Amino acid sequence: MFLKTQLTWNVLIPAENLDAEGLVLQKAILVRLLDDFATKKTSKDIGYLLAITTLDHIGEGIVRQHSGDLLFPVEFSCITFKMFPGEVLEGVVHRILKHGVFLRCGPQEIVYLSHLKMADFQYVPGENPFFRNEKSSKIEKGTVVRFEVLAEKYVEAEREFQAVVSLEDSQSIKVAKNLKNLHGKSP
Repeated sequence: MFLKTQLTWNVLIPAENLDAEGLVLQKAILVRLLDDFATKKTSKDIGYLLAITTLDHIGEGIVRQHSGDLLFPVEFSCITFKMFPGEVLEGVVHRILKHGVFLRCGPQEIVYLSHLKMADFQYVPGENPFFRNEKSSKIEKGTVVRFEVLAEKYVEAEREFQAVVSLEDSQSIKVAKNLKNLHGKSP
């Protein structure tokens, strides 16, 4: 789910980047904020950091004694993405294994759908493996699938989220088949 969030971060501006003109300083703060934002990537509490939408307030700078650098408290709004248990989303299959498939959903790459959570689907091995059910619905690489989020966890070391999802509801399977047809591919 996409969320609009307001954050307050401290932005450090090195002394050599300081200039007497206010606009140059404001630009330096914004550039540093954007760089820090891109580097951080995720937050356990609010999910993937996608985009800064507004710069709401730049507080008064505090001089750091030993370096002469300035530390500015900055308030800004941003868009984030985080999955929640019970939420229904869509993802694209990017890897198929005998015991399930991995999907991508927004910026999240590790969304696992176990074969145990795919009602009536059977694994079909081969050069391009896939899952098929009695209704001839096919889940293969590139298929768009609607799923329900069962659980999500944050892996601190990799700054990534992982999710386990389900297709247990037969409507999800029908939607997945119909979405595949919309993209001009046969089920």
